[in-house]
Amino acid sequence: MRSQTRTTVMSSARRHQIRSIRLTVIWVCSVSLALSVLAAEAVAQRASKSGQNERQMVSKLNQSTIGLAAGRLEGAPLRFATELARVVDDDEKMRVLPIVTRGPFENVHDLLYLRGIDAAIIFGDVLEHFKKERNIANVERRINYIMHLFPSELHIFARPEIKNLQDLAGKPVNFNTQGTAAAYSGPIIFERLGLKVESHFVPHPVAMAEMAKSDKYAAVVFVSSKPLDPFVRRKWSEGFKFLPVPLTEKLEEYYVPAQLEASDYPNLISVGQSIATISVPAVLAVYAWPERSDRHKRLVRFIDYLFERLPKLQKEPGYHPKWQELNLAATVPGWQRFAPMQTKLVAAAAARTDIGADGGAKLREEIARLAPGDTPEQARLLRAFLNSRQAPLRHKP
Repeated sequence: MRSQTRTTVMSSARRHQIRSIRLTVIWVCSVSLALSVLAAEAVAQRASKSGQNERQMVSKLNQSTIGLAAGRLEGAPLRFATELARVVDDDEKMRVLPIVTRGPFENVHDLLYLRGIDAAIIFGDVLEHFKKERNIANVERRINYIMHLFPSELHIFARPEIKNLQDLAGKPVNFNTQGTAAAYSGPIIFERLGLKVESHFVPHPVAMAEMAKSDKYAAVVFVSSKPLDPFVRRKWSEGFKFLPVPLTEKLEEYYVPAQLEASDYPNLISVGQSIATISVPAVLAVYAWPERSDRHKRLVRFIDYLFERLPKLQKEPGYHPKWQELNLAATVPGWQRFAPMQTKLVAAAAARTDIGADGGAKLREEIARLAPGDTPEQARLLRAFLNSRQAPLRHKP
């Protein structure tokens, strides 16, 4: 009986011990689960905060960034784009991304169709090609210009036996590789001059090496901002020369007169002499985004930075000297200026002009220079400016 009682007591103690162990295990598991939940919530909160921060960063970067299609690594457009980007950069408020492309001709395609491209450097004679020969609807409305950026002078460099342009008729002439400015504008210029040549498109260094030792190439054609290294650094034999190019009626539709000076090429042009040629205007073009769109607002902000910081490009050392010649108000034949840029130029002209007793005649003269030959556009600009001056008065109580 006593043995049975002891067994019963032990069994009860055993059960109590087992129950205690179970309760401890349950408590430990509950605490572990709670800690795991808390840890997961903390991780989720951190991830959510991190994701929110990243989304904010994405928004900030994209609200202020403009993609600028420039050109090839060896070309002048990329240098100008890089310097422009450096000057207008303002952390999260304004950023321009210069992009290496196939060249000023293909930049039209990039501006029209490539995602992330808002602006491009295009030569002034390119748009006419797309108006006439490419089936792109309303290209002149979809692509506007902000400013005439820099001139690219035409260099026709010929062998000693070539005395003038007419001597090149039927001769082999190299226009550099396809996609370059010379390969596009060069043949157009020769066609407008009525000059038929045997066109080649090989790298200029190859053609010039051949040209120095044989008549395989009678001339090479460059379209770029002077001075050019191949004519400055290399010593050319007597008789090699730049050919003068007349500004004919057909050429002046898209090109402007220019000069190659002795100071540009002292080894090829005698002191006191100059070679008449033409230049191809490079244009800073933009896509004409809808007025209320975010991309349109970015371009408007870019224009504000451009007006504010242009003096740095023109006065501070280290930038291309061509910036000093830049005139924001210069017009580009055959192109439509981006409306916010036109409005900004009118405001700048008004700030320089005394609008008084003459009834704004001087301002009208300034506007006529901004939109030459376009009477409706001149009237619109004047009306928009006058309305902007009256707007604050209309809002007064």
